[in-house]
Amino acid sequence: MRLSTAKIQNATAQKKTVRLFDGRGLYLEIAPTGSRWWRFKYRFAGKEKRISLGVYPDVGLKKARDRRDEMRKLVADGIDPSAARKQEKLMALDAAANTFDAVAREWFEKHSANWEASYSVKLLARLEANVFPWLGDRPIRDIKAPELLSVMRRVESRGVLETAHRLMNYCGNIYRYAVATGRAERDISSDLRGALPPSTPQHHASVTDPEGVAALLRAIDGYRGSNVSGNSATY
Repeated sequence: MRLSTAKIQNATAQKKTVRLFDGRGLYLEIAPTGSRWWRFKYRFAGKEKRISLGVYPDVGLKKARDRRDEMRKLVADGIDPSAARKQEKLMALDAAANTFDAVAREWFEKHSANWEASYSVKLLARLEANVFPWLGDRPIRDIKAPELLSVMRRVESRGVLETAHRLMNYCGNIYRYAVATGRAERDISSDLRGALPPSTPQHHASVTDPEGVAALLRAIDGYRGSNVSGNSATY
């Protein structure tokens, strides 16, 4: 006899596990502790197997039956539901470990030890403010070039074109690292060369009049400072 909601609600826990069968492999397992799990029993490759379909009452009777029917379709197609679920979990874990955010931070950790502290702080802050909110939780291999360009356009629209170019360069480095570590097929930023307007550098005005040149030469001749030492970073 098929289960009903009333029968499920009236069932009580016993000293031993109780199983209430609904048919076609579906049953509700009531543990001595009172926990209730839906199970699906099936045969695959000559072996009897079971797979969980959720906890009652979070998963009601109708939903449990729907899930059972999905599992039966897999079996009919020659797919082991247990193996399929394990593969889904592995893929989910892989996707979580290979988001743009995760890969970018891994790249940052690998290289930031060789950078000046101020440069490292500024670089990561730019990514966190301008890229991660839109692309951070996406698997890096799934992001398309137009999506990356859209993020750069947001920065460009704020009137900070030079920052957009720097971010594009960072993303190129991140993607090349992703390719090298097997998390992406190619560097999509290379498809966006020329997509951003060129950044126009600001030049200081030249000294051209004779009196100005003479004053500049005297200042240079009278300078008694020393050369700046240490490594410098490009921001």
